[in-house]
Amino acid sequence: MNASPNKQLVETYLDGFRTNDHQKILSCLTEDIRWTVFGHFYLTGKDAYADAIEGPGWVGPPRLDVVRMVEEGDTVMAELSGWAPQESGEPVRMSMAEVFVIRDGKIAERRAWVIPLSENEHR
Repeated sequence: MNASPNKQLVETYLDGFRTNDHQKILSCLTEDIRWTVFGHFYLTGKDAYADAIEGPGWVGPPRLDVVRMVEEGDTVMAELSGWAPQESGEPVRMSMAEVFVIRDGKIAERRAWVIPLSENEHR
């Protein structure tokens, strides 16, 4: 079964992060994008987003595995697991929930919950 256009958009966006392709990421976003990572930051606008794509201390693209993706109307929710390399040499492992609100074929809002994992896949 083929993925919907909204799910395809989210996959393209995630592929941009996986390959560190800033242009691919930004091409998926509206000019007035809103990005919240709860407990960390909130920003608006594509320019601010471009400046925040690579977090402080991160060196290279993350690995992002989709556990599941669901869609309702203009909203796609993705459960992800992954890791990201850091300057310290130790990658950060994490579990993530991401909500993408789509408007006119672009991501207009991204809300994320990112939980670092230090012991196993649950803690």
